[in-house]
Amino acid sequence: MKTPIIIGITGGIGSGKSTLSERLREIGYSVYDSDLEARRLQNEHPEIQDQLTELFGEDIYNDRGLNRPVLAQLVFGKPELLAKLNAIVHPVVHTDFMNWIQKHSAENLLFMESAILFESGFNKMVDKVIVMTASENIRIARVVKRDKVTEEQVKARMSHQMADDKKIANADFVIHSDDCQPLVAKMNKMLEQLLKSLEADNV
Repeated sequence: MKTPIIIGITGGIGSGKSTLSERLREIGYSVYDSDLEARRLQNEHPEIQDQLTELFGEDIYNDRGLNRPVLAQLVFGKPELLAKLNAIVHPVVHTDFMNWIQKHSAENLLFMESAILFESGFNKMVDKVIVMTASENIRIARVVKRDKVTEEQVKARMSHQMADDKKIANADFVIHSDDCQPLVAKMNKMLEQLLKSLEADNV
């Protein structure tokens, strides 16, 4: 039985990950958004809820679910606390992702978007890695416009992310999203290479 090729999509904040995922969905590919699913699981999964409440206190949840602004303040700049948070959430997301793969096992290519693909260990669960890149100025401008935050706030968030050169060193595909060539053309070229490798594996 054929199994899908699993492709991870990663990159720094403002690099174009979500835009690539949207374009892939538009042409019929399934994309697992690890950040979105982690948010869902943090609100719905009883084991995560119990452990986060034990770690951070009862106020970490309110009537709308996880109190994300409070959580962000608690873990920002505290790597040991962030590591404890990740140790609670990441294993559940890993299991959820594996279940998702099973549900989509008839497809040739499956994609998973994750800003922390390497940091979370998700890179061990994929066959190929796409790294999205863009110049720092363009990334900052995108996030300032998208999140309505200051340039200094974006730079602070960027300083806590893995450097692009480390991601690129472990990438199978690198897509630059800040020049004149349309993203769709680059995506189609990447898909062509992936489908060719799939055909070669099935010969």
